[in-house]
Amino acid sequence: MKDETDKDSIIRLFHVCKRYGTRNAIVDLSLDIFRNELLFISGPSGAGKTTLLKLMYLAESATEGQILIDGINLSRIPRNRIPYLRRKFGIVFQDYKLIRTKSVYENVALSLEVTGSKQKHIQKKVKSVLRTVGMENRLNSFPPGLSGGEQQRVAVARAVVGEPAIIVADEPTGNLDIEAADIILNLLKKFHSQGATVIIATHDMELINRTGGRVIYLKDGRLVKDAHHPLME
Repeated sequence: MKDETDKDSIIRLFHVCKRYGTRNAIVDLSLDIFRNELLFISGPSGAGKTTLLKLMYLAESATEGQILIDGINLSRIPRNRIPYLRRKFGIVFQDYKLIRTKSVYENVALSLEVTGSKQKHIQKKVKSVLRTVGMENRLNSFPPGLSGGEQQRVAVARAVVGEPAIIVADEPTGNLDIEAADIILNLLKKFHSQGATVIIATHDMELINRTGGRVIYLKDGRLVKDAHHPLME
């Protein structure tokens, strides 16, 4: 059996810092995230969880340090290659970020349309992933007519339709009741079981308790703990 040092890292951070003016959002953070890992990033509000995720998919750039995504050094990537890097990621936001004037089908299809996929392929993939998240009967609905849990299921579908290697979810259950939250968590676990690396930022320890696994804890932008959290029955 392989130990931790033998695992294949898909994300590596070396002494990463992120500053906004004089405020330190991430401080000297080094971390390995392994391929096909399910990882929680926890900590109080303002700890740096969202900033850390944004650094990974280049929504923000590190002030210092190095970040490697599947062997690609983000500090050296040409600007015209950034869209291709981001295709490695599926992103789920707390506030869904669906386009209100587009249907469920159109919101999910957009992820494939921007890559130049053919319409026949898009139709097949979108209908398949909406079936997986239990939203195939709402494909012609619009976001304002959906519950929060339904909108988040559409957001998950949009994130995974392109079969990304890495799924990042920023407080994906923060606006949901416990039943809807469990549906979203189970969907993320399902895509993890199919081979994706899944990274969930959350301050909700109940969510972590219901899953168990590796959790890294941030406080004031610093990594203060990296531990295995037991599953609480």
